[in-house]
Amino acid sequence: MFGRRQTRRNNQDEAETPNIPMNWWRLIGYLRPYRARMAVAVVALIASAALSLVFPAVIGGVVDSVLKEGNAGLLDQITIGLLLVFLVRSITSLLENYNLNYIGEKMVTDMRQQVYNHLQILSLDFFAARRVGELVSRLSNDVTIMRSALTSNVNVLLQQTLIMIGSIIVMLSLNWRLTLFILALTPVIVALAAAFGFWLRRTSTQIQDELAGATVVTEEVLQNIREVKSFVREPYEIGRYGEAINKALAAAIRLLRIRSVFGPLVGFLGFGSLALILWFGGREVLDGRLSGGQLIQFLIYGLTVAGALGSLVGLYTSIQEAMGATKRVFQILDTNPSVTDVKDAQVLGRVEGRITFEDVNFSYDERQEVLHNINLDIEPGEIVALVGPSGAGKSTIFNLIPRFYDPTSGYIRLDGRDLKSVTQSSLREQIGIVPQETLLFGGTIRENIRYGRLNATEDEIIAAAKAANAHDFILELPDQYETVVGERGIRLSGGQRQRVAIARAILKDPRILLLDEATSSLDSESEHLVQEALARLMQNRTTVIIAHRLSTIKIAHRIAVLDKGNILELGTHDALMAQDGLYAKLYSMQFREDLSLVGAG
Repeated sequence: MFGRRQTRRNNQDEAETPNIPMNWWRLIGYLRPYRARMAVAVVALIASAALSLVFPAVIGGVVDSVLKEGNAGLLDQITIGLLLVFLVRSITSLLENYNLNYIGEKMVTDMRQQVYNHLQILSLDFFAARRVGELVSRLSNDVTIMRSALTSNVNVLLQQTLIMIGSIIVMLSLNWRLTLFILALTPVIVALAAAFGFWLRRTSTQIQDELAGATVVTEEVLQNIREVKSFVREPYEIGRYGEAINKALAAAIRLLRIRSVFGPLVGFLGFGSLALILWFGGREVLDGRLSGGQLIQFLIYGLTVAGALGSLVGLYTSIQEAMGATKRVFQILDTNPSVTDVKDAQVLGRVEGRITFEDVNFSYDERQEVLHNINLDIEPGEIVALVGPSGAGKSTIFNLIPRFYDPTSGYIRLDGRDLKSVTQSSLREQIGIVPQETLLFGGTIRENIRYGRLNATEDEIIAAAKAANAHDFILELPDQYETVVGERGIRLSGGQRQRVAIARAILKDPRILLLDEATSSLDSESEHLVQEALARLMQNRTTVIIAHRLSTIKIAHRIAVLDKGNILELGTHDALMAQDGLYAKLYSMQFREDLSLVGAG
C-alpha cells in the first residue's frame, strides 16, 4: 500500500553533485562546530612537526662537534636535551591525536544524524526507487570513510606538509645546490601520484558500490528469511550473496594491484633519490662546500622529505577514495523531497472529514497515467469502499489522501481546503492507516501501540488494546505488554499483528481512516475478532477501504468501482448489483469462489 516500485524519480536526485574540490570544502564545513578543539590539535601538530626537525640537526652537530672533539660533556647535554624534546613531542602528539579523534567521532555522529534526518523528510518515491540495504550502506560505510578524510587525513596533510617545508628550509640554509638537486626529483613522484590517483578513486568507488549491493542482498534475505526457508532457497541465496560479494572482491583486487604497483614504485624512486643525494652530497663534501655532519643531516632530512612526500602521496590516494563515498552521501543530502509544504502552509486543526477529489490525474512517471479525471466526494463519517481488479488505482488513491504523493493535476480537498495548503504533518495527524501487510517495529507490544500517540497513558494503551480485541491475547503472553514482537512482528500471528495495528490506530484517534482490508488469510475466529475491532475503529470516522473480499464491503455506505484508473461505477451494493456492470461481475465471480471453498471444506 505504501508505494510502488515503479515511481517518479525526483529530478534533482540524479543531478550532478559538486566537483571534487567543492565536495572537499563542503566536508571541511563539518569541522566548524569544533574549531576550538581543532585549533588545539593544529597548534599541537605544529609543535610536534617543529620538534621532529630538531633530531637531524642534533645528529649533524654530534658528528661535527662532539665526535670530532671527543667532548663527552657536550654529548651528555645533547642527550638530555633530546630526551626533553622527545618528551614534549610525545605530549603534543597526545593532544593532537586525542582532539582529532574526538572531533572525528563527533563529526561521524553529526553526519550520520544529518543523513538520517534528511532521509526522514524525503518523499516515498525516493524510497520506492531504492533498496534499504543501499541506504544503510551509505549511512554506515560511506560516512565512516568520510570521517577519515576529515580527521586522520587532515592530520597527515598538515603534519607532513609542515615537516616537508621545514626540512626544505633547513636544507636550503645548509646547501642550496644539493637542496635544488633534491627538489628536482620530486615532480616525477608527484606526476606519478596524480596518474594513479584517478585509477584509485574510480576503483574505490566501484568497491563501495559493490559492497552496497551485497548489503542489499543481505537486507532482503534477512527480512524475508521465512520465504527463503519455505521455498528452500538457502543455496540460491548463498550463491546470490557470493556473486555480489565476489564482485566487490574483484574490484578490491583491482585496487590491490594498483596499490601493489604504486607502493614499491614510489619506494624505489624514494630510495633511488637517496642514493643520488649521497652521490651529489659526497661530491659537495669533497669540494669543501659541505661537512660530514651536514651530509648526514641532509640524508636524514632527505629521508624526512621523502617520507613526508610518500605520506602526502598516500594521503592523495586516500582522499581520492573518500571522494567516491562523499559523492554518494552528498547525493542523498542534495535530494529534495518531491512532496513539500508551501511557504505559507497552515497547521490543520481538527477536521470534519469531508474528502473531495476534483479532476485528479496522477502518474508515477511521465509515461503512463495511473488515475484519470477522478471525481469523488466523500462525506464526513461516510464509509467508502474501493474495489476493482489489480492495478485499477485503488492504492494510488490511498497514497494521495495523506499526500505521500501529489496529483499530477487536479485537486484533493479536506473540508474544502486544498491539501497542499496545509502542512503534511498536521494533515497526517488526522489520518489513521491500517495497511494490508501489518508492519510492526521489533520492540514490545506496548511500544508498538504507543506509536499511535507517544504521550498516551497506560490506561489509554490498555483501552485501545481492548477496543481492538487485543487485550486478552496480550495478557496470555509470557511478558504481556512487554512482550518483544520480533522483526516486523514475526513472533505474533497475522491476526494478532492486525489487532495490535488497529489498537495503534485507535490510540491515535484520527478523523480519517484508510483501511487496506486484508482478512482473507485469517482463520474464522481471528477474522471475526479483527472485523469486530475494525467496526469499532470506523465508528464516526470518514473511512476509505480497499476491499479485497467483496463480501466485507456491505458495511460501506457507497462503493467506488475502479478499472484502469477510472471510476466506472459509484453507488450502494444493491444499486451496483442492479446495474449488472463490472461490480456485479466481480461480486458474482468471488461469490462462486466462496461457495466452492465452502463445498470443498
